[in-house]
Amino acid sequence: MSGDAQPRALGDAQPRALGDAQPEALSDAAGAETSGALVGHDVTITLCPDGPLLLRGPATLLGADGREVPRGRNVVALCRCGGSAIKPLCDGTHKVNGFRSEDG
Repeated sequence: MSGDAQPRALGDAQPRALGDAQPEALSDAAGAETSGALVGHDVTITLCPDGPLLLRGPATLLGADGREVPRGRNVVALCRCGGSAIKPLCDGTHKVNGFRSEDG
């Protein structure tokens, strides 16, 4: 697959822009308060052919131990190849380890 392939949104023809929103406190399904989330915006997960998943929007990312993984930005790349040294985040290892996705 060529390097100029465009990522595809899972369940959505076009990823949506998140726009300008102010952080506010939210409650999740269990009633726990989460702060710093963008209210009123969708979460999208975009499949990048032969690459990571791009997570956009106000989702809380939890590690295997149940603790929140600091995101630092509104869009983060999640590893699909299994080779990242900073799992669950992508470090670009898929480019050198031969990872190929079925969707690519």
